[in-house]
Amino acid sequence: MIHVGSLNTLKEEGAKIVKGGSHAIAVFVQGNEVYAVDNRCPHMGFPLHTGSLCDGILTCHWHHARFDVKSGGTLDPWADDVPTYPVEIRNGEVSVNPIPFNKVTVSKLRERLREGLEQSLSLVIAKAVVGLMEAGVQPTEIAKVGVEFGTTHRQSGWRSGLTILTAMTNILPKLDKTGQILALYQGLVHVARESSGMGTRFLLGSLPVTNEMNRQSFEQLSEWYRHCVEVRDSQGAERVLLTSIESGFSNEKLTDMMMTAITDHFYIDVGHSLDFHNKAFEIIEKIGDEHRPYVLSSLLPGISNVSRSEESHSWQSPINLVKPLKEAFEELPSILQGTEELPSIHATAPSEGNLTLDGKSMVNQILSDDPLKTIEVLVNSLKSGVSPTRLAQLVTLAAAERVARFHVQNDFSDWITVLHTFTHAHAVHESLHRSTSVELTRAIFHGAMSVYLDRFLNTPSARRPKPAETKGEPQNPAELLDIMNEQQQVAESARWVITYLGHGGDKKPLFNTLGHALLREDAEFHTFQMYEAAMVEHDRWEKEDSEFVDYALETLILALTRYLAGHAPTAREMPHTARIAMRLHRGEKLFEDE
Repeated sequence: MIHVGSLNTLKEEGAKIVKGGSHAIAVFVQGNEVYAVDNRCPHMGFPLHTGSLCDGILTCHWHHARFDVKSGGTLDPWADDVPTYPVEIRNGEVSVNPIPFNKVTVSKLRERLREGLEQSLSLVIAKAVVGLMEAGVQPTEIAKVGVEFGTTHRQSGWRSGLTILTAMTNILPKLDKTGQILALYQGLVHVARESSGMGTRFLLGSLPVTNEMNRQSFEQLSEWYRHCVEVRDSQGAERVLLTSIESGFSNEKLTDMMMTAITDHFYIDVGHSLDFHNKAFEIIEKIGDEHRPYVLSSLLPGISNVSRSEESHSWQSPINLVKPLKEAFEELPSILQGTEELPSIHATAPSEGNLTLDGKSMVNQILSDDPLKTIEVLVNSLKSGVSPTRLAQLVTLAAAERVARFHVQNDFSDWITVLHTFTHAHAVHESLHRSTSVELTRAIFHGAMSVYLDRFLNTPSARRPKPAETKGEPQNPAELLDIMNEQQQVAESARWVITYLGHGGDKKPLFNTLGHALLREDAEFHTFQMYEAAMVEHDRWEKEDSEFVDYALETLILALTRYLAGHAPTAREMPHTARIAMRLHRGEKLFEDE
């Protein structure tokens, strides 16, 4: 117990501060009652002893957060409850027990995170993430709270918020602890904002199965699902999907079923649909199959109004891409029989006429002005035994080259056009690692044609930078953040990175720095996609050992750097809120001069 003083003296003073270990405790008297609370306002740390106590309500004078002085409970959802302490009065002397009634626990932090998501309160979300991370809770467990919320409380289903949260969960190993907190926080805030006021989504339920006799086969359910998506019947598709999940079909089979339906048409919703599907399966791998009903069915509300690229003018004129693609797709079943047993050929991709295309030549062909030959080369490569996964990787690299050579004389919004192709191709590549099917292989061709259609955005083409002729040790990656503090530093940032790598700079701090270049901004959805896709593709290429790898790795890093520099700086409101939460957790006094 900590001695405070006599009751009579406290009545005269009104409030007194005592030290309670690492905490200052504010002791108040109202009438003959004595109350003790943590002196730090839980909202932003202002000293509560300077507040006012009236009719049992303690009000902080900084932002006017109000607290029940007995329980510590706040009347304002954007503030947190303040810890209260047991008080004892003996013989007119007051003492306080420094152990609070309401200690902050992991359960309480989880609850506050859910409340922050429900009310879309950024600071509440930030403080919960900081507290949970500092308590040693696994990041995937934190992300799971956001996934459960976002797939339930957004009637129109999966969109950018859940995609950002999944992408940021994927790249946590690239970041230091502060970066990991920022990544989870940004993802969760985007989920909260996108779900605000959007209504609760209730599952329709599976089709009734009373015995084995009326249980439908996977093949039959797949056909039903495919038809429902074709006619944009999201409710029918949901019931069929939930029946498939309840029947215990594997994620590989569910991937085949769902990806078949969204690749029946070309590059639907400018690549977003396939990317969202891939991200949904990625997060399931992290949080568990028990979340499949809500996560996977959240993809369906959006199928009713997606665009289908084969219906657009650019895919039919001046060169009709639709007809040769459909002819190529007719060959795929016979080409890919037994493809799961084919090796992934890394060095070469032979085609007809004794022509052998190495990886770089294949990328150049995909980037060329001859899409019909590209289709032919892709088909012949599959015939020669090149795996679909390898071809998808090369298409993704070609799409990254478009970003790396994107000239800033283009309209600014066209950054997103080349970004869409890159993230779609990346999603195809990752999905093929999960399951290789004839139908999903079609998406490789869709991506390659989108790369072709983006060719004008490399006219003129930005020059690939060369390392600066400087000597000495590699620069500090923090210098790159300084460069990106100004607008229109795309070329300068790319040149800095190439110089850093050319002088043997360590990639680990560079990737962490690029991550902070993203997370210190109020970044737009596609920028999060760019960072995650580039990092995942980089790690896939780094496992190889060939001369071509150096070109691939450099292209991906260049594309990422230029895209980040092209979209910075911004207002930076969101990371500022997160840093307030970090400072509060450390016990810093925000109200004092720095």
